[in-house]
Amino acid sequence: MQNSDAMALSAALLAAAGGLTQRIHEGVVARGFEGLRPAHGFAFARLAPDGATVTDLAAHLGTTKQAASQLVEELVRKGFAERRPHPVDARARLIVLTERGWDCTRAAEEAAAEAVRAWADVIGEVEVRALHGLLVRVAPNGPLRPTW
Repeated sequence: MQNSDAMALSAALLAAAGGLTQRIHEGVVARGFEGLRPAHGFAFARLAPDGATVTDLAAHLGTTKQAASQLVEELVRKGFAERRPHPVDARARLIVLTERGWDCTRAAEEAAAEAVRAWADVIGEVEVRALHGLLVRVAPNGPLRPTW
């Protein structure tokens, strides 16, 4: 692959990811979840299903523990997450989604499904499934993090 082809592919993937992130965020807001940023959704992805420590969240987001702590404080203050004692490490706190956080997560899943259906309208459902399979092969474990 030529450099210019690689750059064009990179630009297309980044544009698709950015557009998808924006569509999901807009869908979440349209479903009544105000006061969130797309970065919160990336945190939700790590907190579901079993919670995480601030250290885990910082590693997932590619940020400092201080920045992750601020994000957690914001999610707690807005009622999307809560701190619980860690089941194994008495020194750590486990950050878990509240019912409101789970409701928001379900709203994001619905918005993501709508966005992907729009892709299927353009390239077809078979191609969307093929794209999914190819991307999972290229990036099987993420990371799933915002571009700060």
